[in-house]
Amino acid sequence: MPNALVIGASGGIGAALADHLAASHAVTRLSRRHDGLDVTDEASVARHLGALPPIDLAFVATGILAPPGGAPEKALEAVDADALAAVFAANAIGPALVLKHLAPRLGDAARVGVLTARVGSISDNRMGGWYAYRAAKAAANQITRTAAIEIARRRKGSVVAALHPGTVETAFTEGYKAPKVAPEEAAANLVRVLATLAPAQSGGFFAYDGAEIPW
Repeated sequence: MPNALVIGASGGIGAALADHLAASHAVTRLSRRHDGLDVTDEASVARHLGALPPIDLAFVATGILAPPGGAPEKALEAVDADALAAVFAANAIGPALVLKHLAPRLGDAARVGVLTARVGSISDNRMGGWYAYRAAKAAANQITRTAAIEIARRRKGSVVAALHPGTVETAFTEGYKAPKVAPEEAAANLVRVLATLAPAQSGGFFAYDGAEIPW
């Protein structure tokens, strides 16, 4: 049975991904809540990922919208340096450290999905606001694309992609007025999209329906 890894498996989407994959993969679930994995601490990432078997499929489903007690900025005057640093640490530095320590564990045709967000698209930004979250997700997109290029040099059959899950009904989106999908539906969508991508599409940015999102 192929090996799958879900980073952030205690969250709404992460848990649904792990449950969905359990029917076809031997799933390793890692999270801060249950395993003490801190994706912003390289020693923690190295310790947890260094003990893994070879990985055929992985999802990085970690991130924060804002620091505890905070909220996305609606205007420039709300930008705060400490909040920016915290959001970047969770949403960009964390995935970078995970990819760094995951890369040596990947099989030749491995597939890796890094959950980012459509609001990380620079060209699609028409509303403004959400400075820290938008910028951190844009950084995560760049990190994912760059890692995909490097990983493909050694694993030509691999696919590493940034994925937008849509608005999912979790604690993360509580209070949102946008239409939402259940975590189970979002998980099935993400697994399907990642499975259908060809190596030539590695490094791309894709929505839950398979559509490519502009950078």
